[in-house]
Amino acid sequence: MSVPSAKCPAYALNDPKRIGAAGHSIGGNSAATAMAADRRIRAGINMDGDFSAPVPRSGLHGRPFLMLGGPDGHAPDSADANWLDSRRRLDGWKRRLTVRDADHFSFIDLPVLGAQIGATGPEAPPPGKRAGEITRDYAGAFFDQQLRGIPQPLLDGPSAAHPEVVFHKP
Repeated sequence: MSVPSAKCPAYALNDPKRIGAAGHSIGGNSAATAMAADRRIRAGINMDGDFSAPVPRSGLHGRPFLMLGGPDGHAPDSADANWLDSRRRLDGWKRRLTVRDADHFSFIDLPVLGAQIGATGPEAPPPGKRAGEITRDYAGAFFDQQLRGIPQPLLDGPSAAHPEVVFHKP
């Protein structure tokens, strides 16, 4: 059994002032719900999930939130107004991004792992590796900026390195 040393105590690995919540699908809704219930959660991400429990009318008390998803149901011209209605209640820094040709499972490990064993078809863009890169890059940039205070130009607007990511009016 390993015991933390005085130079590296186990509690030093966690910073209670840098708590973020991110989730996919219903987990994305849970990120917003958890933020509404617990002010210690400083930033949140909903990856392709609906807000089945709406963001409270009082908002999230100025805390930042990122919405990252596929265009179905999340683009501005979508018949599903779920993201639009919830976005209006987000009262802190916010971004609403969609990824061209992404589907519901593009934001989890499934496409990455499927590609490694050859279990993806050409009808499932973006490819698994690319889907993983987009998710990692945007989620990482968001938490670095919001929890660590490191500016992230990737979150300022469209990027040549990520042409499939579309920025929508927050």
